[in-house]
Amino acid sequence: MTSYKSDFLNAITERGFLHQCTDIEALDERAISEVIPAYIGFDCTAPSLHVGSLLPVMLLRWLQKTGHKPIVLMGGGTTKVGDPSGKDESRQLLTEEKINENMDGIKTVFSKYLTFGDGPTDAVMMNNADWLDNLQYIDFLRTYGPHFTINRMLTFESVKLRLEREHPLTFLEFNYMILQAYDFLELSRRANCAMQMGGSDQWGNIINGVELGRRVDSTQLFGLTTPLMTTSSGAKMGKTAAGAVWLDAEQLSAYDFWQYWRNTEDADVGRFMRLFTELPLDEIARLEKLEDAEINEAKKILANEVTKLCHGEEAAEIAAKTAQETFEGAGISADLPTIELPQSDLQAGIAAFDLFRQAGLANSNGESRRLIKGNGARLNDQVIADETQVISLADNNAEGVIKLSAGKKRHILIKAAD
Repeated sequence: MTSYKSDFLNAITERGFLHQCTDIEALDERAISEVIPAYIGFDCTAPSLHVGSLLPVMLLRWLQKTGHKPIVLMGGGTTKVGDPSGKDESRQLLTEEKINENMDGIKTVFSKYLTFGDGPTDAVMMNNADWLDNLQYIDFLRTYGPHFTINRMLTFESVKLRLEREHPLTFLEFNYMILQAYDFLELSRRANCAMQMGGSDQWGNIINGVELGRRVDSTQLFGLTTPLMTTSSGAKMGKTAAGAVWLDAEQLSAYDFWQYWRNTEDADVGRFMRLFTELPLDEIARLEKLEDAEINEAKKILANEVTKLCHGEEAAEIAAKTAQETFEGAGISADLPTIELPQSDLQAGIAAFDLFRQAGLANSNGESRRLIKGNGARLNDQVIADETQVISLADNNAEGVIKLSAGKKRHILIKAAD
């Protein structure tokens, strides 16, 4: 493994963050002599970030831990356009009200991972709507349009993918790469930002920004990317059969978040520990060598450490305790995800297939029926044999709740609303 002079490059290389860099020797020299402000952009397409965004968040955290300045760029402007990178169809256009609502939800994530303030290495948050919303279109095109060619844009994978599949790529989306490059130029001017970081699917857009800074301001800017994250089996990070794995507890409970990491594939334990926790590398090396039943203990440590960073130490401890009581003690914990249903509905009774759908343990009645027919559904730890079985208040357990289980690892409590 290549060794660098700077703590930043050594840390992200040893832990597996580094994929590409525009001029790594020059970046290394600068990183040992001055504080480097660097940014990652986050468009506001959802009410929270999910696990698929955790890698760039952790990269910003390591940037700050090694003495540099993170800039979190909220895409209040670019979200109005939609990034075509990695997409084979156009994104749904959101209203400005919805974009701002999503932005408010996303902002809450970063304070858990970064220290914000006015110090030289304190993180700052900016919004590209501050400059993009006020652009004079003709002047903008005349000034910056000549630095971009259609020929180069057609070489981008996101563009080629659309054209090969004969899917439309709108002129609106075609502008996104110019706007992202302009973001970098603006940040270099406003915040002395010297580096843009992102996933490897952003490499072309990042290079555009580096080149624009050189041509327009004669400024040396840097670009750095992380590898695209998949599990060892090829699954995309941040998605499960039940939906997205959100970083916001209002969108996904700390318990379900903990469970996601507890269910990590054996082959991914060490890699995920390096990327998503701050455990010492020698400790990770020891843990990832564990085999058979012992690897499950390493998975619990992984789940504890990731949940601690995202939701706090107390939430991680409660999640671990809840899992132990649920799985190892065959008991019921009050900290399992709980939903309330109208007392009148539960009094009358609800068909099992319908209740599993309402509880979010199945996405449709058909999926719920298949779960039950495959003996994967349980009521108070007993297998449900009949999809039309009526579940009512009569099924309340000693704690006054109904426990539903889908498979061995997904559980939810049902209680009557007061």
